[in-house]
Amino acid sequence: MTKFKDYIQLFRIKHWMKNFLIFLPLLFSREMFVYNKVLLTFISFISFCFISSSIYIFNDIRDFNKDRVHDIKKNRPIASLRVSIKEGYILMFILLLIGLFINFLFIKDNYSFIFLIIYFLINIFYSLGFKNIPILDIIILVSGFVIRVIYGSVVGDIELSNWLYLTVMSASFFMGFGKRRNEILKNGDNSRVVLKYYTKDFLDKFLYVFLVLTIVFYSLWSIDSTTISRLNNSYMIYTIPFVIVIFMKYCLDIEGDSYGDPVDVLTSDKILMILVLLFVIVMFYLVYFL
Repeated sequence: MTKFKDYIQLFRIKHWMKNFLIFLPLLFSREMFVYNKVLLTFISFISFCFISSSIYIFNDIRDFNKDRVHDIKKNRPIASLRVSIKEGYILMFILLLIGLFINFLFIKDNYSFIFLIIYFLINIFYSLGFKNIPILDIIILVSGFVIRVIYGSVVGDIELSNWLYLTVMSASFFMGFGKRRNEILKNGDNSRVVLKYYTKDFLDKFLYVFLVLTIVFYSLWSIDSTTISRLNNSYMIYTIPFVIVIFMKYCLDIEGDSYGDPVDVLTSDKILMILVLLFVIVMFYLVYFL
């Protein structure tokens, strides 16, 4: 049973919440109550969860030596030797095959299959050395979020708004720069090779550039004529203050005692979680009940 728990811990199930971005195109298409599309999107979500977990395991294997001397990461199953590297590789390939098989079996659009492969490969290259190249490391982190949204639109056969795409992209850059910023503050340049190339001032500068861009792109999406026509109302403009407050609270967290990981920031702050939940509820109401 203890071994099983260690295997499950390798999955990093908490980080599956990133994969809910797959539902974003479906949400704003006003088709959340269309059974077939909801089912396909949910299946694609499960498929992506297995693929992303296989990547997390590969990262743990590659970072074995560094994780063993990290204050927090040393407690991970592979770093602590509770799970061997051989077992990690076996589990990684099992999850990869399950994820690809689910997509191939249930999602008949081969186009979507390509995005799973792209996501897997760029993250493999990230672990093999691209993570040590400044700027490219953050671009790959951002691409993971963007691919999730595009994958969801392809699976659901839903046109993705340009403004929504730009909002997700800029928000991902914001979180990526925030993560690197706090890694430098917490561990200096000892935890990652790439941190030697960054400075706090550089990361702060682009962190807030992308914060502004995120709010601007979201605002443009909310007042865009296409959005208003698709949602059949013009009330999205009133959610802009909500978005601003959420990012204010997020910034307050990452400028405090945080490692900057988006999932950890969200799950460790109950107020932020409540704000995000309320935002989702309001959005759902505006999209489907007005």
